[in-house]
Amino acid sequence: MTGTAILINEDHSVTVLENVEHEVYEELASQKDCKDAHCTINGKDVYFEPISKVVWIEESIDWDYGY
Repeated sequence: MTGTAILINEDHSVTVLENVEHEVYEELASQKDCKDAHCTINGKDVYFEPISKVVWIEESIDWDYGY
């Protein structure tokens, strides 16, 4: 199942990952409050700034709606 993972960083910035597997979300959620969060997307290791919260949305976000 794919969906959208929203990462809220410690510096209050937001990172949005669309079309990611739920396993990627679970991996990132287990790393919140880590200084070197990372995961594998499409066979590549991706590193992130420290994450304070991770949110999962089971579908794509309609960005044209005006969020």
